[in-house]
Amino acid sequence: MAAAPIRYYDRYKRRIESEKVFGEGWLRFAYENPAGRFFVWLIARRAIFSQWYGRKMNKKESALRILPFISAYDINVDEFAKSAFDYKTFNEFFYRALKPEARPIAAGEDVAVFPADGRHLAFGDVAASAGFYVKGATFTLAELFADAGLAEKFAGGALLISRLCPVDYHRFHFPVAGIPGESRRIDGWLYSVSPVALRHNLRYLVANKREVTLIESPQFGTVAMVEVGATNVGSIQQSFVPGRPVEKGAEKGLFAFGGSCVVTVFQRGRIRFDEDIVEQATQHVEVYARMGDRLGTSHPASGGRPH
Repeated sequence: MAAAPIRYYDRYKRRIESEKVFGEGWLRFAYENPAGRFFVWLIARRAIFSQWYGRKMNKKESALRILPFISAYDINVDEFAKSAFDYKTFNEFFYRALKPEARPIAAGEDVAVFPADGRHLAFGDVAASAGFYVKGATFTLAELFADAGLAEKFAGGALLISRLCPVDYHRFHFPVAGIPGESRRIDGWLYSVSPVALRHNLRYLVANKREVTLIESPQFGTVAMVEVGATNVGSIQQSFVPGRPVEKGAEKGLFAFGGSCVVTVFQRGRIRFDEDIVEQATQHVEVYARMGDRLGTSHPASGGRPH
């Protein structure tokens, strides 16, 4: 029996596409085969495994992988801030910067934008996210934040899960303007966050290493960004200055090699997600969109439910 393909809605082509999964054979063995799951439990989820792989991607010979990777996944080199031939290692290519005009930021003080390139799921109420990847599976905000008090502040809030594949642009940005606080690290494992893995255990999102940052926004209230590490993600690197005001779309940091995930949480009633995103989420379909594209608009702090 053939494995079910990973499908998503492309916001720009306005149609359903099948994802070309990097390392799909390995992922399906690791998370769909008992022997593979034992290997993940024993070795792959541990930081030492990802550190070993990260060192491989930092060696000079890893640069030989760049052009075949670009060709295999049809990556647009015209967006790169420098020539594909100028990257000295695969990791340097992986967390490449883009030309500013490659990711225009949607205008409007009341408009929030996607924090990263990737496949996104938006839920007007965090409780509605239960059961997307695994029937009946869910996680609490207290588990995500590792802070019950902070979870109370976001009770009934809206949630965006942004899943970055290895083929994606791997820098993450602020979805709203405001003042960011210090990033708080939560230690954990490094499971894959591919749908192949999440379909077996959604709770990898709250078991993995992650970093939490709160942003105080005049239009959106307090917004939480959670960067989630994953297998073969060498590191989560923050580049912003805590306490210094940031513009919407400003770079916040980057992931070194590997697939990864950003979870953005809004307080109850503070955002109305755009209709196409909501429509696809009700059908359990992720939406492909790029950083800086419009995510939704702000609501006054009225306590009402967002859409």
